[in-house]
Amino acid sequence: MNTRRVAVVGYGHVGQAAVDAVEEAPDMELAGIVRRDPSQREDIPDRIPVVRDVAELGPVDAALLCVPTRRVPEVAERYLKAGIHTVDSYDMHGELVTLRERLGRIASEHGAVAIISAGWDPGTNSMVRALMELMAPRGITYTNYGPGMSMGHSVVVRELPGVRDALALTIPAGQGVHRRVVYVELEPGTDFETVRRAVVEDPYFRNDETRVIQVPSVNELVDMGHGVRIERKGVSGRAHNQQFVYDIRINNPALTAQIMVAAARASFKRPPGAYTMLEVPLIDFLPGDSEANLRRLV
Repeated sequence: MNTRRVAVVGYGHVGQAAVDAVEEAPDMELAGIVRRDPSQREDIPDRIPVVRDVAELGPVDAALLCVPTRRVPEVAERYLKAGIHTVDSYDMHGELVTLRERLGRIASEHGAVAIISAGWDPGTNSMVRALMELMAPRGITYTNYGPGMSMGHSVVVRELPGVRDALALTIPAGQGVHRRVVYVELEPGTDFETVRRAVVEDPYFRNDETRVIQVPSVNELVDMGHGVRIERKGVSGRAHNQQFVYDIRINNPALTAQIMVAAARASFKRPPGAYTMLEVPLIDFLPGDSEANLRRLV
């Protein structure tokens, strides 16, 4: 089994979980961590290099981009131009195909592969929805997230001026409808109403009922748990009343990181270009010999 050198870019909740996932992977070696301020080692063991520039790590085969969604396009381009495969968990559904086209051109020019939106939604949930449609081509699918912390939504609020910390919770209302409850811890002198308006008008929130609450400490409220329930009722051929349910409760950053590691593995089995998880054979995400995995799973 070939061992690939993988760098983790960013060291937030997902980045920390990605370090664990890479070190547990039988076919990967952690090359190191790339972050803006490498002097911030926190609880990182001395054996793990922490650098500002990936070039300081020597040869790197793939990079897990554990950065905020809105930074993914620029960061991915830089790594792909260096010939390094990239995996991200970009979560803006409406812009996903555009990003795939943008990164696909760069990846192809530099002999690299980008696996985009490799999280649990978009990502593995997209694969589940496709599988359900395969089994019942006509019908309706509902995706109900939560209740739990949305990392992407929380990051968006944290980046607003005057916000010291933030926690965005997703509350399922059923039939694919969701409510957002956002807790914000503000810097002294920050106007709450200005922050509230910025949150509810942001594209991440404006299509959902959103409530913003000011609290003295966000840290006391944080729970990494999340979940999703995907339901489809449809028709197979001419047979009605086919009903499928996929229901999981998860540690959000740990699952996201694990999926990104699997996508990095799959990237070495694809020709240069950019792909979503739907476009990659499922068997490619698994470690080990594909023939042996087929005999085990089929």
